[in-house]
Amino acid sequence: MASPISVFAVLLALLASMGGFIFGYDTGQISDILIMDDFLARFAEYNPVDGYVFSNVRSGLIVALLSIGTLFGALLGAPVADYFGRRHAMSLECLIFCIGVVIQMATFHAWYQFAIGRLISGFGVGALSAAVPMYQAETAPAQIRGTLTGTYQLFITFGILLAYCIGTGTNEIKGPGSWRTVVGIGFIWAVILGVGIQFMPESPRWSARHGRPDAARTAIAKVRALPEDHPIVEGELEEMIASLEVEEGISKEALLNGEVVKTGEGVKVSGLQGWLSCFKGFRRGSSRVGYRTILGMTLQSLQQLTGANYFFYYGATIFKSVGISNSFVTQIILGAVNFVCTFGGLYVMERYGRRIPLIVGGIWQSGWLIIFAAAGTAKDPTTDKGIGKLMIVSACMFILGYAMTWAPGIWIIIGETFPTRTRAKQGALSTASNWLWNFLLAFFTPFIVPAIHFRYGFVFAGCNLLGAIVVYLFLYESSGMSLENVDLMYRDASAFPWTSRQWAPPGYGSRKEVERENKAKRAPVTVDGDSEKQSAGAGPGPQSTAGMGVSTLGAEEELRKENIAR
Repeated sequence: MASPISVFAVLLALLASMGGFIFGYDTGQISDILIMDDFLARFAEYNPVDGYVFSNVRSGLIVALLSIGTLFGALLGAPVADYFGRRHAMSLECLIFCIGVVIQMATFHAWYQFAIGRLISGFGVGALSAAVPMYQAETAPAQIRGTLTGTYQLFITFGILLAYCIGTGTNEIKGPGSWRTVVGIGFIWAVILGVGIQFMPESPRWSARHGRPDAARTAIAKVRALPEDHPIVEGELEEMIASLEVEEGISKEALLNGEVVKTGEGVKVSGLQGWLSCFKGFRRGSSRVGYRTILGMTLQSLQQLTGANYFFYYGATIFKSVGISNSFVTQIILGAVNFVCTFGGLYVMERYGRRIPLIVGGIWQSGWLIIFAAAGTAKDPTTDKGIGKLMIVSACMFILGYAMTWAPGIWIIIGETFPTRTRAKQGALSTASNWLWNFLLAFFTPFIVPAIHFRYGFVFAGCNLLGAIVVYLFLYESSGMSLENVDLMYRDASAFPWTSRQWAPPGYGSRKEVERENKAKRAPVTVDGDSEKQSAGAGPGPQSTAGMGVSTLGAEEELRKENIAR
């Protein structure tokens, strides 16, 4: 009896998540590198009073140029992933990251060379941050899509934690080996992803869209642990093809025969036209592509404005300022909380959906940031140990909430909210918004902190509350449904964000009915007298193929056409 969900699907998601690991490792390493003795002596400025110290501009540029690279990398990653495919794009992006690592390691005394190396590495990291969640969401079975896409964030936290640990260990090395070792180890993660992803199948939705139905069928079968001629595999491929036929005006017969031919009023989505199409459709009952683009960009911006990277980029410096003697160790503790709690986040996002965890998380994070900021403002944490400890606890409790809600949740949403036709570009625009705010916070934080000190926490607290409000008013509940049905929900004029948890696709009485069917797909089914297990997330079972194939899928496409016509 075959496994209901292939181990291959989990391995695929974990391997792709190495893109998140690269992101996290590069984010976490710079906090420790900035205070290593040899790095300071080579790249900082000297004054007789304080010794070697970085100016705000220099430290800001070293930290933030990575984010500038990632911003442009995310935007360029969309056309690259659409043209070459998700797998080949990821391998190319790993190569770009490695070039940046070489430039950083080859730096001797020119701080701007190190910063340029981070800029180039950022191109690769940014493109990966757009490609990986998209690849995972397009490949994963529907009812575990949240968990598998959330592993991207899990690996980000693992990368941050490992960077902290390695930085703490290499800090005792004399000379440039202290920081070059930390930077150079980044090669390992890029090689694992760049080479390993070539042994994985291409995204079935990308293959279907590019006239390669056989490759799409093979990919679906592998991640569902089913033979290629299984009705579930055929049903899911049919659903993808039908969606593409309506969204892009591509002939169904041409897609199935491997000949991509435009028909009717199909929209070409290349060049500038492709980017502009991401901002069309805001009114209810339309495609709402523009609505979803702005929503994705807003949520990614607000993820940065939670304040998490305030601790990750400048954590060692922050903990020194509250009187902690060994800031490296405290940084590891914070990273460990972030990593461990993300496991809980994968469960929370799958068990409770997307909206509730994000709303509760925004309120929780805001509360602890208020405590952090109020404690640091009321008394001097360098002289009052009790206040210093309270601030560390507050920071850890904030990270606990962030790791279980906003950290994995936003990446999951970006992977599953957009339609196939514009998914790559919308994902890129959303991710670029994340990196833009990443840059702004990384660069300006050294200027802001001396001016308002720990009151900076109040700013982030307000942003967290704003995030909870945005989620309540604008985000639709997308858990447990195929990407095609998520698209249909946003197009449905009768659906509202605050009632979307009860929305069900045509042919279903309620969302619970959809969930029950997903659970039933894990149970053994009989096909031609042989008992075998049906993979989850692959569409209706054989026992309902006829009914769903005619009534539900037909109803879905009629409603799609009706909404698009509006």
